[in-house]
Amino acid sequence: MLRPYDPPAQNWLPGHRGVDLRLDIGEEVLAAGDGTVAFVGVVAGTPTVSIQHEEIRTTYQPVHGWVSQGEVVREGDVIGKLGHPFDDAPGLHWGARTGKDQYMNPLSLLTPTIRLKPVDELD
Repeated sequence: MLRPYDPPAQNWLPGHRGVDLRLDIGEEVLAAGDGTVAFVGVVAGTPTVSIQHEEIRTTYQPVHGWVSQGEVVREGDVIGKLGHPFDDAPGLHWGARTGKDQYMNPLSLLTPTIRLKPVDELD
């Protein structure tokens, strides 16, 4: 992860309402889960794709969409390719929210994978 979730104290204050993930320009961007494409276009000069997943909407920036509004996507489907950074932050900006202004850490949507490492026998 390049930059963590850092929500503002109030919705109108500056903050980081998503996470920035390491991804190279031109790489494919995948849907985080099953849903319907809610938006494909440009927001404040930044190519953007948003997907509605039941109660949660995820947003991907700067992503040049290969999908269309209203299209149904499945987890892992390619939704576009990563464009050039829109600010000083490289990589994929991935955000999530419920309702109109209830931002959440998108990493909380991932199912954790637990890996146990072997330990030396204790005497």
